[in-house]
Amino acid sequence: MNRLKLVLVVCFCLFSLSAHSEKITVAAASDLKFAMDEIITAFKKAHTGDEVDVVFGSSGNFHTQIQQGAPYDLFFSADINFPRELVKGGFAASEVKPYAVGRIVLWSASLDATKMTLASLTAPNITRIAIANPKHAPYGKRAEEALRASGLWEKVQAKLVYGENIVQTAQFVQTGNAQVGIIALSLAGSPELAPKGGYWLIPDNLHKPLEQGFIITKHGENNSLAKHFADYMDSSPARIVMAKYGFVLPGEVSKK
Repeated sequence: MNRLKLVLVVCFCLFSLSAHSEKITVAAASDLKFAMDEIITAFKKAHTGDEVDVVFGSSGNFHTQIQQGAPYDLFFSADINFPRELVKGGFAASEVKPYAVGRIVLWSASLDATKMTLASLTAPNITRIAIANPKHAPYGKRAEEALRASGLWEKVQAKLVYGENIVQTAQFVQTGNAQVGIIALSLAGSPELAPKGGYWLIPDNLHKPLEQGFIITKHGENNSLAKHFADYMDSSPARIVMAKYGFVLPGEVSKK
């Protein structure tokens, strides 16, 4: 009898934990890969039992998927205009919250990018340059803007290889499928890529700001964990992680 009572108590406790645990799925721009992983790890320590899944990809693709009913609870976009459009279209359960401004860099695993500029991309020995696809990836759009502003787009266009998102773009360079790439500072300075190559920070006056923002989607409207995670992004621990990866935070000034 005592053993039966013990089993019932354990079952009740497990049921109670599962009944109170929550789960969210976060759609995040690929430039957040390393920063978001750290933030979620810290967040889950304070929310034991809750699940936070994250899917990384291009902001433009997420924008389309959410309109088609994808079950994401939060959407972190590398271009703040995508979540703004979702708010206007009735696909959001919150206002848009700016969380960072991104920067683009020249990065290479085989060349000394610290001694390069955009003009270096016209050199004959550089035959493959990786950028994210400008059609749906904000970092790709800013790369194109910087190349056009420098008068180099037509000169290097034939050398360009396009990544589906900024992480794949970095992988092209990392694996030697491209000699150099225009990628996110948040990736170039990460523990995974920093030891493999240096970078040159592209002046931000050559392109529009990479202003980034997030929303709670309609799917996450009644999920309290989504609200807790949104609030956590404005906390000191989360901001410290974002700054660590080179993001310019709201209220701060970008370094040229």
